[in-house]
Amino acid sequence: MPDKPTPIPPGFHSITPHLNVNGAAAYIDFLKKAFNAVELHRSPGPGGKLMHATVKIGDSMLMFADDFSEEFHMPPFVKGNLPFVLNLYVPDADATWAQAVAAGCEVKMPLADQFWGDRYGHLRDPFGFTWAISTRIEEVTPEEAQRRAAKAFGGGHP
Repeated sequence: MPDKPTPIPPGFHSITPHLNVNGAAAYIDFLKKAFNAVELHRSPGPGGKLMHATVKIGDSMLMFADDFSEEFHMPPFVKGNLPFVLNLYVPDADATWAQAVAAGCEVKMPLADQFWGDRYGHLRDPFGFTWAISTRIEEVTPEEAQRRAAKAFGGGHP
């Protein structure tokens, strides 16, 4: 009898983003160029689409598949200003930023040192997803972050 599997597969965390992408195979190529992703798995589906793909970026997994909304009679795929951001912590935000821009990302919020202690900025990838690129550059107490936020936003709240 085989051993009981672990409830969370090796290498995964409790929460793992699972995205729908127009052009999942091309997204794998993009992620390799922009963020040094390592392809772990792809499952071909009908019509040349991918039913599932998994890549590893740093120490985290990202799962995605092609959009099958039409085939499964679901609402249409939405691209653009999505209500979430994929935050990627890296050792060198500037190097990752330059690599991602060279791979086709568009700057949405310039990379800069932020009041909460991160070097941080937003990029939108060519597939419509927003990535926050972050490197912790300073440990900031909650009280200091609040003081700095008030100063950054003119004394008011963000």
